[in-house]
Amino acid sequence: MKFKMRHTILGISLATGLVLNCALAIGVSAQHPDQEAISKHGFCKNQLNGENFSRTELFFGLSKPDGSVVSEEEFQFFIDSEVTPLFPDGLTLLTGTGQFQDSSETVLKEGSKLLILLYPFNSDSNRRIQQIRQAYISMFQQQSVLRVDEQSCVSF
Repeated sequence: MKFKMRHTILGISLATGLVLNCALAIGVSAQHPDQEAISKHGFCKNQLNGENFSRTELFFGLSKPDGSVVSEEEFQFFIDSEVTPLFPDGLTLLTGTGQFQDSSETVLKEGSKLLILLYPFNSDSNRRIQQIRQAYISMFQQQSVLRVDEQSCVSF
């Protein structure tokens, strides 16, 4: 009986310890993302003298449904009339070649433009980026404009 009682107490102690360890682990992991964000922000600000900005990349295909392509002049007009007024602080524009697989599983290649924007994120900046995407889709009869977002440490 004495052995059984010790065994039961030992089992309860182990179970309690496991529950407490799990609770502690959950508490630590729940705090970890905030600590990581603070440390990344602190590193950016204190070590690099930078600020956290959003970085958005927009990928524009240059092929039109009628078989023609968006010309350099047409694209520059789009940048000047649609993008620059919404993001006057600056942008980066790269020219490249992209490819994608269509619904019939055919790989299509086309000229492309990559627009990179760095900015302090807020709901208004998000709205402006959506406005740029929709303007390009409408202006050049596109199916979509690919958008990629991430956080970046920026210093000037």
